[in-house]
Amino acid sequence: MNTNSTILITGAAGFIASCMARFLNSNGFENLILVDDFSKSNKIENHQEIVCIEKIDRNTISSYLSTASHIDYLIHFGARTDTTEMNYDIHKVLNLEFSKTIWEFCIVKQIPLIYASSAATYGNGELGYDDNHILPNELFPLNPYGVSKNEFDKWALSQNNQPPKWYGLKFFNVYGPNEYHKGRMASVIFHAYNQIQKTGKLNLFRSHHKDYSDGGQMRDFVYVKDVISVTLWLMQQNADSGLYNLGTGLAETFNTLAQGIFSALNLPTKIEYIDTPIDIRDKYQYYTQANMQKLRNAGYKSSFYTLEQGINDYVQNYLSTNKHF
Repeated sequence: MNTNSTILITGAAGFIASCMARFLNSNGFENLILVDDFSKSNKIENHQEIVCIEKIDRNTISSYLSTASHIDYLIHFGARTDTTEMNYDIHKVLNLEFSKTIWEFCIVKQIPLIYASSAATYGNGELGYDDNHILPNELFPLNPYGVSKNEFDKWALSQNNQPPKWYGLKFFNVYGPNEYHKGRMASVIFHAYNQIQKTGKLNLFRSHHKDYSDGGQMRDFVYVKDVISVTLWLMQQNADSGLYNLGTGLAETFNTLAQGIFSALNLPTKIEYIDTPIDIRDKYQYYTQANMQKLRNAGYKSSFYTLEQGINDYVQNYLSTNKHF
């Protein structure tokens, strides 16, 4: 693959995919086909074919793909990502059936595929966080979003017919610029920054688990710049197809995260603890940490942003200036 390649990106008005498009542009890729509803987006570049699909469902996308021009690579990051949406049918249509259509198109046209899976597939983590191809059949995600992502992973792994190369990236807790529109689903760092700016303090969820202190809940927080770097690297390699974790491999506490934001703002740390909302309390993950050995074994050598480095870059170069990536 070279910079003359044509790349189709779904979900391109969203968080990670819009960063991916910008990153590809900055690395010389100008033949991009951006697929999404751009009616409320201002993140459109100068050098892409824009495909505005206001109703993104299997029939609509099938109709478009049947007439699409030559495509060298397809990045499928379009999804319904609301973990509080309890209607599985919504997730099934957008995250499962829509993804099957993308997969089938890539087979017919022989296009390599990268798609967004999620660490939400791992549920409460009692079975670990290994990106092997046996575990998906044993997992019990905590919400319909995670179920839909895991169902597609299982479906993909069961297919005899596959794209020439495919990678399902199990994103852990991604944060960074261009998530401004995500509302409640934006990262903890985004919400924490805004709360600190407004009140001078930060509320963190109190622990309702005997093994974790207040603010001691742990996540594998991964900066979006690392996500898109790994994605481009996979596009340029010949790594084995399959599922790959995409975190940092290091879990950090929310207290550490909070201290990092206060430090980036040159403010004293002031944390107050509040009860976890009832609607998510019994589905709350207290610990996530990606096993990154598979990606490392595939040859990815670059280091990841530490949480402190990522927070500093995000706060000082984007949140404080309200800039997009």
